[in-house]
Amino acid sequence: MKYPIGIQSFREIREGGYVYVDKTRQIHDLVSEGKYFFLSRPRRFGKSLLLSTLYELYTGQEALFRDLWIHAHWDWEAALRPVVWLKFASFGYKQHSLKEALEIGLREEAARLGLDSSKVGHSHILSWLIREAYNTYGQKVVILIDEYDKPIIDYLDDIPKAEENRDTLKWLYSVLKDADPYIEFLFLTGVSAFSKVSIFSDLNNLSNITLSPQGYTLLGITQEELDTVFEAPMQAYDRSKVREWYNGYSWGGEERLYNPFSILRFLQSGQYQNYWFETGTPTFLVREMRKHRFYNMSGFQTAINDLVNFDYARLNPISVLFQTGYLTIRDYDSELLIYTLDYPNREVRSSLEQLLMSEYMDYPPQGALPRVVNILQALRHRDLEAVVEILNAAFAEIPYEHWQKENEHFYHALIHLTFSLLGAYTRSEVHTARGRCDALVETADYLYAFEFKLDRPVAEALQQIREKGYLSAYADSPKEKIGVGVSFSTAQKGIVDWAVEGV
Repeated sequence: MKYPIGIQSFREIREGGYVYVDKTRQIHDLVSEGKYFFLSRPRRFGKSLLLSTLYELYTGQEALFRDLWIHAHWDWEAALRPVVWLKFASFGYKQHSLKEALEIGLREEAARLGLDSSKVGHSHILSWLIREAYNTYGQKVVILIDEYDKPIIDYLDDIPKAEENRDTLKWLYSVLKDADPYIEFLFLTGVSAFSKVSIFSDLNNLSNITLSPQGYTLLGITQEELDTVFEAPMQAYDRSKVREWYNGYSWGGEERLYNPFSILRFLQSGQYQNYWFETGTPTFLVREMRKHRFYNMSGFQTAINDLVNFDYARLNPISVLFQTGYLTIRDYDSELLIYTLDYPNREVRSSLEQLLMSEYMDYPPQGALPRVVNILQALRHRDLEAVVEILNAAFAEIPYEHWQKENEHFYHALIHLTFSLLGAYTRSEVHTARGRCDALVETADYLYAFEFKLDRPVAEALQQIREKGYLSAYADSPKEKIGVGVSFSTAQKGIVDWAVEGV
């Protein structure tokens, strides 16, 4: 198979013989049901490819769709439309002002459509372009806008610039309302979902399908699609392990999806790695998480406003984490209208927690993962003394000023992140019928129940392990079961006592 990694052109995929997961039935259903649509998805999820597919459909490129579902269900003559396609990633708004970059891009789009914009003033270029395309071709216009929010997202660390670009975008999109009689279909994509008040106040009929069934599986690869389209290459892998690493995205709480970029990179290389994170994680996001004391996001509950609104002036880390793909919907309570969020998969969780730990520790010389690997190796050999030494070394690397006001928070964050990064070998804060174990770690030969106490005697930790029966559920396991009590001192900023007890 030829994997279309990083290819955003539908034409290139089809003409180049790359594998394509057929989404054309869903596309057909969508364009048959409405006129103005917006879809927010994380980066590398296929948004640009979707718009490229729509472009080829409306420009009548029938040969590209042979053997796809839509080929026999699309009226290739009647559906021909002039298409205005705005790609913000290609606009030079970092070299020019956004208005200047938009004017250049719109005039280039006019030239592609065979229209002369030389006598048109810059303030009316989009409105003119839509009307002129309509008059020239005698058909209503299809408008595709890719990464509509990029001029704002790129300046989240420069609020005045973000505000300036926001105002420009609001001005741009305001002309669409008056152009409605000339528009056949409009589709916008982006990473974020800014409130209609801030950008789309004049576009009242814009349907946001981000959390709608229409958009659940429009992008991404379902398990069924993976098993069907990639049946042959998947036979070489442990399917449960592939799911653990790369499946898990959901915008409805039920159907789970693979990020296309990650799963295709995996199938190409055959190696379990953090592919999505290679494409860049904004440092401001990790800083915001530490600022708001977020370190364990699994099971976080929130209302819909935190998922669909994005306020760049008052960043809510939950909104940013969800809309950029670091968190996804695990469950939705339709009675309470509450969403439960979680990391989508091991790839995202492990990578984000490594970055977060480095942020908490002020980016120490030794990264988070080597230290965690050393802990795992020590646990495999029942060397608890080495575990304590590694943890204390980690605490010792944290700059003194970080400890001053946040002793307890730093302690809890680093303990959680360290044990969570053990991945498949650990479960942090495990709930039992009688309480919650701080960490349960399983190796080939041992089962460890860790209980940490802050400025309390280690005997209390061991007593809690016994009384709460943290290891009782594993009574039938042949592995040696070990309770580990640990006492941390805020005054000394480290572990001052620890003890083990067989269970």
